[in-house]
Amino acid sequence: QVQLVESGGGLVQAGGSLRLSCAASGRTVSRYTTAWFRQAPGKEREFAGVVTPTGYTRYEDSVKGRFSISRDNAKNTVYLQMNSLKPEDTAVYYCAGADFYYASSRESDYNHWGQGTQVTVSS
Repeated sequence: QVQLVESGGGLVQAGGSLRLSCAASGRTVSRYTTAWFRQAPGKEREFAGVVTPTGYTRYEDSVKGRFSISRDNAKNTVYLQMNSLKPEDTAVYYCAGADFYYASSRESDYNHWGQGTQVTVSS
């Protein structure tokens, strides 16, 4: 059974950094696509970034240049490094796993989800 567990969320001041982790079990992160989504209060969940097995990454425009996704195959973990955080980055961040190996920003393409981790950025 696939399980994705996020960690690393918290409260940070604007301009600060956080690194989120997505630890996978029952699934090898180096073989399939993993994405990060986020859901701000009162808004729909939206795509933040994705990494494919080849290491290709793609990001939503508002996080480009500030967020980066990396992967530690030995730990079977995917990371989301978030720098220069803004209050509008406040959201619950979800790790999502796919059963394919291409990049997708479509939420419905992902069938494995973590429980989410809260990120709050204060101004």
